[in-house]
Amino acid sequence: MIPVTTFKGRTVALFGLGGSGLATAMALSAGGANVIAWDDNPDSVEKALASGIATQDLRQVEWSRVSAFVLSPGVPLTHPKPHWTVDLAHAAGVEIIGDVELFVRERRAYAPDCPFIAITGTNGKSTTTALIAHILREAGRDTQLGGNIGTAILTLEPPKAGRFYVVECSSYQIDLAPSLDPTAGILLNLTPDHLDRHGTMQHYADIKERLAAGSQTAIVGVDDTFSTLIADRVERAGRRVVRISRRNVVADGIYAEGARLLFARGGTSREIADLSAIQTLRGSHNAQNAAAAIAACLAVGISEAEILKGLSSFPGLKHRMQPVARKGDVVFVNDSKATNADAAAPALSSYERIYWIAGGLPKEGGITSLRGFFPRIVKAYLIGEAAPAFAATLGDDTSYEISGTLERAVAHAAADAERDEKGPSAVMLSPACASFDQYKNFEVRGDAFVGHVAALPGVTMLVGEKG
Repeated sequence: MIPVTTFKGRTVALFGLGGSGLATAMALSAGGANVIAWDDNPDSVEKALASGIATQDLRQVEWSRVSAFVLSPGVPLTHPKPHWTVDLAHAAGVEIIGDVELFVRERRAYAPDCPFIAITGTNGKSTTTALIAHILREAGRDTQLGGNIGTAILTLEPPKAGRFYVVECSSYQIDLAPSLDPTAGILLNLTPDHLDRHGTMQHYADIKERLAAGSQTAIVGVDDTFSTLIADRVERAGRRVVRISRRNVVADGIYAEGARLLFARGGTSREIADLSAIQTLRGSHNAQNAAAAIAACLAVGISEAEILKGLSSFPGLKHRMQPVARKGDVVFVNDSKATNADAAAPALSSYERIYWIAGGLPKEGGITSLRGFFPRIVKAYLIGEAAPAFAATLGDDTSYEISGTLERAVAHAAADAERDEKGPSAVMLSPACASFDQYKNFEVRGDAFVGHVAALPGVTMLVGEKG
């Protein structure tokens, strides 16, 4: 835990007592703050009380004695309308911050020079975050990984010299972190997302820009217009900017030519990495993720040799284009995190011959947008509620069967792939659907896939049966 000592002896109001909110309340209390916490969910209030956190309905608090209001990032700050606690804080002139801001202040107070890499973007955040942490750990650095990737930032070890922090930041967290000042800040890309919480695409982009603008080195993907303009503005403001691209040549930065990553500076370029043999970094989207990771690691003093070692041994993220087993020239890929068509596209674009397991609880639009990938699909194995609709979309374009269950789909796909004599192939779970018709969540679905694959005769597992 990081005790938040920067509010020692002062009163801090807090709303939102889920996992990260409760961790924040405990970190503030451990640092000597007088915490008054609340949640709209009575069960969360009970849990906080059981953990020794003082609770009180914030409507009844004397706000004139509150030094700061800490808001859970899941609670609306501005759109569609501010939460009632936000109105109370504004009326009292109390600053509104989040857990990332508390971390930033602790780092500034105790170890301002310890390397801090922050990662944001619409897509690819988690893979890039995990890849950077893996490279640092493989290089023997004391590495703390947290934030939006699933580990509350204030549950990490306290800042000290030589300790590296790798933190995934959502737009909600950035919105509550006005002092965000990473050593290296990554903005991967921007496409419309969370507009129900930010109102407009421009407002969403403005929030993301804050991370780059506060960075000593800003690493910005320039494959979309919003991010390109952000890179230009941040550079004009005097920050160092490293541009990355998976589509175009950049004059100063890192760009992809297929699986090759080239480092450009001063009018010349050279190869810095070749991803072609790294199964966990297939596809142009992963070329962008790897380029960002390389740039960030260079910015915090990691050598190229150390970076290449980490890239080559990256195990990938569970349930995200994760190679889990092999049998001959067939690879089995767990992409259970692909819960809609857009999320399935990267995996489908990364293999030439695919035995595709798809289906579940369908999302609006189905798989029509994936039609361009149908020539790569040797056969589809359809499961869950979406199976009839997906079959209708596939029509005569692609061979398919309605397998019904994941177990049957794995068995049939594996048998068909084993008989394939036309070259390497992938048996891939990339459902383009939510899991809730048959599984509790995508993690349980992915673990089930791994378990069914492990039960096949003759396979060599690349991961444990829980992924």
